Amino acid sequence: MLDANMKQQLGTYLQNIVNPIEITVSTNGNDKSAELLALAQDIESLNSSKITLITDENPSGRAPQMAISPKGEAPRVRFAGIPMGHEFTSLVLALLQAGGHPSKAAQDTLEQIKGLDSELNFEVYISLSCHNCPDVVQAVNLMAVLNPKITATMIDGALFQGEVDERNIMAVPSVYLNGEHFGQGRMTLDEILNKVDTGASDKQAAALSEKEAYDVLIVGGGPAGAAAAIYSARKGIRTGVVAERFGGQVSDTMAIENFISVKATDGPKLVAGLEQHVLEYDVDLMKTQKAVRLEKKEFVEVELENGAILKSKSVVLATGARWREMNVPGEQEYRGKGVAYCPHCDGPLFKGKKTAVIGGGNSGIEAAIDLAGIVEHVTVLEFGDTLRADDVLVKKAESLPNVSIIKNAMTTEVLGDDERVIGLKYTDRKTDESHLVDVAGIFVQIGLVPNSEFLKDTLELTNRGEIVVNGHGETSLPGVFAAGDVTTAPYKQIIVSMGSGATAALGAFDYLIRH
Repeated sequence: MLDANMKQQLGTYLQNIVNPIEITVSTNGNDKSAELLALAQDIESLNSSKITLITDENPSGRAPQMAISPKGEAPRVRFAGIPMGHEFTSLVLALLQAGGHPSKAAQDTLEQIKGLDSELNFEVYISLSCHNCPDVVQAVNLMAVLNPKITATMIDGALFQGEVDERNIMAVPSVYLNGEHFGQGRMTLDEILNKVDTGASDKQAAALSEKEAYDVLIVGGGPAGAAAAIYSARKGIRTGVVAERFGGQVSDTMAIENFISVKATDGPKLVAGLEQHVLEYDVDLMKTQKAVRLEKKEFVEVELENGAILKSKSVVLATGARWREMNVPGEQEYRGKGVAYCPHCDGPLFKGKKTAVIGGGNSGIEAAIDLAGIVEHVTVLEFGDTLRADDVLVKKAESLPNVSIIKNAMTTEVLGDDERVIGLKYTDRKTDESHLVDVAGIFVQIGLVPNSEFLKDTLELTNRGEIVVNGHGETSLPGVFAAGDVTTAPYKQIIVSMGSGATAALGAFDYLIRH
C-alpha cells in the first residue's frame, strides 16, 4: 500500500509512539477493504512492538473502517474510508496521539478539552481532495483522544454515498454532532471548542478585555497581518494580532507558484509557516475573534463579537476579503446544497454530474479544468464578452470535450427542488433571451469582497468597500493603518499583501515615534 519512501518517513514518525496502541480494521470483502487492511498491515510492520493489528470481518458498523485506540481501550477515533491524500496527516497524528505523543495545541486548550463533561459523537464527512477537511478531522480526533466522553469518525463521502445522499451532503467538510448537523466548512479546534463549550465565549471576553493596551494591534491574520506583526514585533514594541481565522483566504488556496523564491507550495503549508514565523517573536496572537467595531478615543478601541474591547495606541487593519456572491434568488437557499465556492473541496461530491462555474477569470477557468476530470460536464458562464483568464488556461479549457464556455451570460436565478440544486437561469446579454441550464452543482468564482462592513461609518471607503490608504498605509483616521486585500491596493496577490503589511507596520511605528 505504501511505497518505500513513505514507509521510511512514516516509520520515523511512529518511533514517537510512547504507549502501545491497537488498530482495528473492519472489512466487508471489497477492494477498498483490502486496501485499508494493507495500509494497516504496513503501519503495524513499522513498529510492531507498539502497534497491534486486529481485524473484524463481520462488522456491525461501517466498513471499510479503521479504529485507533490505546491498547485495551474501546476505540474513540475512527476512519471510515482510506485516510490517504490530504487525510494521511490526520491518520499519522491519530496514531501518535493515541500512543501518548503530546499535541502541540496550547495547554489551556488541552485543559478545556479534558474538562468537557458531555457525550459528544462527531462524524465528519470529507473528500480526500479537500484541503480544508483535515483541520476539522484532526481537531475532533484530538478531542476524542483526550476526553473519554468524545468520539470522532472521519467518513469518506465517496465510499459511503448512501449516507451522503440520505443526509443530503453537498459540501465538505460537513460535521454532525450526536446525529444532528453541527457545522460545515473549515473550522479550527478553537472554533469547535467554543461552540460546544457554552461558557467559553464569556470567559474569553473577560480575559481579553483585561489585556493592557498595545502599541500596535493588527486586526486580521492573513499575509498582510502576519507581515505587519513581524515588522512591528521586530521594532520591540508591544504587538497583538486578533484574527477570526489565521491565514485568511490563503488557507483555501491550493497551488501557489508565484511566491518569489518558493517554486511551489500550497495555502495550508504557507499559513503554517506564517504562524510559526509570527510566534517566533513576542506577539500576542488571539485567534477565532472577529472585530465588529473600531473607535478612536484615548486609545484606538477594537470591539470583538464576544463583547471584548481591545485597546491600542495604533491599529493595522488587515481583514482581507471573501468570495463575492452572485446575489441572485436561490443562492443563499441552496448554499451548501449545490451552490459552492471551493471546487477542490466539493468537486468530488458531484462526480458524474453536470456542473456550472460562474466566472471566466483565472479562478473560474482553473475550477472548470479541475472539475472536468471528475464531473460529467462543466458549463462556464462569463458575464463579459471575453474571458479574463490567462491564455494558457483558456486554451486548456477549450480543449476539454466536457467543458462549454458561454460568454455574455448574466446568471439570474438558482433553481432547486427544496433539497438541492437542479439548475440555473441566465440571460444572454446580447439578445436578452433567458436560458435554463440543468446542473447539480454551481461553483461561484467571481472575485472578492473586502471585509470592511464594520468600518463603513468610521473610515473613508471606496464605493466597493475598500479602505482608502496612502503610500504609508495611513487611513483617514490618525493612528489607524490598513494593508492587503481590504484596501485600495491595486493587485490582490499574496506577495503584494505582505509588502503592504510591512509598509503599514512601519507607518504605524513612525506614527508612534511622532506622537
